[in-house]
Amino acid sequence: QVKLVESGGGLVQPGGSLRLSCAASGFTLDSHAIGWFRQAPGKEREGLSCISSSDGPTYYADSVKGRFTISRDNAKTTVYLQMNSLKPEDTAVYYCAAVPRRFLGSNWYSQYEYDFWGQGTQVTVSS
Repeated sequence: QVKLVESGGGLVQPGGSLRLSCAASGFTLDSHAIGWFRQAPGKEREGLSCISSSDGPTYYADSVKGRFTISRDNAKTTVYLQMNSLKPEDTAVYYCAAVPRRFLGSNWYSQYEYDFWGQGTQVTVSS
């Protein structure tokens, strides 16, 4: 059974950092592309970043480029999203998602490209 579990969310002050984790089980992580998304109240789900299999490219949305870093540890079957210089507008529920393809192209940011989703973790950036 494919399962994705996010963790690491919480309350952080503006300018602070958090590292989100996405623990995967039930499938071979390295054969899947993994994406991170977020959804704020009243807004559409936004694609933030995607990591391909071990030898593939990573992608970032302009809104997080230079502040967020995606990485994967296949041995630990976990994908991370390091988030630095957080802003109040980063407040949202953050989700990871997986698709059984080693690479995603220009549509990596579309939620419809992904087959499996975690339950989400809340990130709140506030002073």
